[in-house]
Amino acid sequence: MKLQYLGHSSFMLEGSGFKAVFDPFLSGNPSAAIKPNQIKDLTHIFVTHGHGDHIGDTIDLARENKALVISNAEISSYLSEHGLRTHGMHIGGRYTFDFGKVKMTPALHGSSIPTSKGPRDGGNPCGFVVEVEGKKLYHAGDTGLTMDMKLLEIENIDVALLPIGGNYTMDIQDALRAVEFIKPRLTVPMHYNTFPLIKADPEEFKAKNKWSETRILKIGETMEY
Repeated sequence: MKLQYLGHSSFMLEGSGFKAVFDPFLSGNPSAAIKPNQIKDLTHIFVTHGHGDHIGDTIDLARENKALVISNAEISSYLSEHGLRTHGMHIGGRYTFDFGKVKMTPALHGSSIPTSKGPRDGGNPCGFVVEVEGKKLYHAGDTGLTMDMKLLEIENIDVALLPIGGNYTMDIQDALRAVEFIKPRLTVPMHYNTFPLIKADPEEFKAKNKWSETRILKIGETMEY
């Protein structure tokens, strides 16, 4: 599996016949690795919640690539009204797609969707455990530390993408406890330094992480697992 960090909480995941983005906040993000029109042959989009810095360019990307959007039922309903192909899920749900399995996990956060008519209910925020080609990736979404993360230990996560920026999500201290709970083979920090309020040092996180290997991805960098 190939994983590319696009900035903030956005990643591109590629496998055989599968190309997905998570939380595609590219337009309006000055540190994004690429622009939406540079993404081609996209098959799926995962949206963890409705905030603008996560739902981002989902509508344009899904239209341009005819990609299937996987999110909670409320966001899926909203996107369906824009003519997109969607698959709605809810917390704890697991579903087998043609590429592999997806489980929707809890996240402690908000999820309102910004619209021209004002905020719209975006349902429950979430994370995803995505299994492709026998490898499991956990994208935590925007979340605080939760004891539910302890349940992910039995999933045998290969790669965990965890926010460390604080203020809106876990900070480094709580993200380290999350790693202790989850016990992934590899942890990649995300959701930091995009804005002043979420400034954090990933090297501090790496130095203090005793429960898994840490990989700090530069924006635009790709790794395989």
